Amino acid sequence: MTIYAVTYRYSEDVATRDRVRPEHREYLRGLADQGRLLLSGPFGPDEPAGALLILQAADKSEVAAMIEKDPFTTTGVITSSEIAEWEPVLGPLRSGIS
Repeated sequence: MTIYAVTYRYSEDVATRDRVRPEHREYLRGLADQGRLLLSGPFGPDEPAGALLILQAADKSEVAAMIEKDPFTTTGVITSSEIAEWEPVLGPLRSGIS
């Protein structure tokens, strides 16, 4: 499978983001349990609101389908996302990638 880096940008609607976060994280937990999500997390407090996800999939269309089903997407929390194929080469996490 191919590795993809996905960047999320969030809307300024913090109330909706906070309300939907448990459902969003449960969805991502399911992807992790399936071996699709390798890492994810929000950017720091001094960065633009958003997150980085590292996903494993057959192709970009499969990643796009995962993003479309994310509760943050369906409720409008995610205003934009970018999918880029990523080729990890070095680092301690490299050994855990199939």
